[in-house]
Amino acid sequence: CSVELGRTRVLAQVSCELVPPKPNRPTEGILFFNLELSPMAAPGFEPGRQSELLVKLNRLIERCLRNSKCIDTESLCVVAGEKVWQIRLDLHLLNHDGNIIDAASIAGIVALCHFRRPDVSVQGEEVTVYSPEERDPVPLSIHHMPICVSFAFFQQGTYLLVDPSEREECVMDGLLVIAMNKHREICTIQSSGGIMLVKDQVLRCSKITAVKVAEITELIQKALENDQKVRKEGGKFGFAESIPNQKITAFKMESAAVDTNNVEEQAEEIITKADPPSEVFAKPILHTPGTAQIGEGIENSWGDLEELEREEAAEEEGESEATAFECQKMEIEDTSTTKETKKDEPIVLSDSEEEEVVILEPQELPKKTRTQTNPKPENTSKKAFNKRRKKKRAA
Repeated sequence: CSVELGRTRVLAQVSCELVPPKPNRPTEGILFFNLELSPMAAPGFEPGRQSELLVKLNRLIERCLRNSKCIDTESLCVVAGEKVWQIRLDLHLLNHDGNIIDAASIAGIVALCHFRRPDVSVQGEEVTVYSPEERDPVPLSIHHMPICVSFAFFQQGTYLLVDPSEREECVMDGLLVIAMNKHREICTIQSSGGIMLVKDQVLRCSKITAVKVAEITELIQKALENDQKVRKEGGKFGFAESIPNQKITAFKMESAAVDTNNVEEQAEEIITKADPPSEVFAKPILHTPGTAQIGEGIENSWGDLEELEREEAAEEEGESEATAFECQKMEIEDTSTTKETKKDEPIVLSDSEEEEVVILEPQELPKKTRTQTNPKPENTSKKAFNKRRKKKRAA
């Protein structure tokens, strides 16, 4: 499915696969959405990189299509707790000219409505998947079609614009996206940018959204009916039919009539009015074996390039010589300063005024002196005490 909004173009593709369900939801199918912004759409997009814009758009698409419960996930269950259908929606941005979310939401819901999954039968524990030739594929059970409508605000909400382009998105103050179905039910709403919206502004945007969604839903239903009618009649349809008409890979070109009468006469007049060549070389000129010249050609510029390379090399050599001379000069100065210092002078670690100056000098160690004690008075006192004691015992 290919959708064009102005010059913005989005291609949507839906695929399905039988997978085991999630443990917390054994009777529900799985929905997966993926939007890709390739450099083909705009040179500012980088492949394989999750930018802020891409994350924002993917979350908004999931809220619009998954959280709105537009698809009956219980109808995708084949065997409860064992096998369910996984529906994958891939959106590719082919050209970017602003308002990606609106084009992506329309392309996504149309592709889901147009998709048909294979029919399945269950007999005991065996699951049989039938091909389209054996049984007709089954469409998805879709309750409603949510469609996003974007509003751009300028000058703090004084001006309102629907479906902004890329240049308008670059200068807008704020953006409001409302997803709604034809029953006037708001599926999701998101406001971004540094702007505060009033209640009346939001109500006005919701009324405009209801009108736009009704118009777009009618166009979608007509396109699906026409496709189904063409398929029943056996006409050309699908992706292969859209390529020759340049609907996907290029923009539409209006056919223009070309007058082919008197083409030869006009060509002869143009040739006669044209200036003749200065010199015509009928045969090639052989300068040396293996080389030849036909015509004058363009002036040789290899000599100029060689001269430029020589000048650059000479400048580099001069710069290198200057740096080497400076280095030698610094070394000579360092050696002269070291020679001037005397051997007996103390070594100063720091010569700054703020820091303390530390001088390294050999210091004499103090000689160790032994203190001699006289044990004589102690001995004399003991002898006198012993004599007194002997006298007392004798008495």
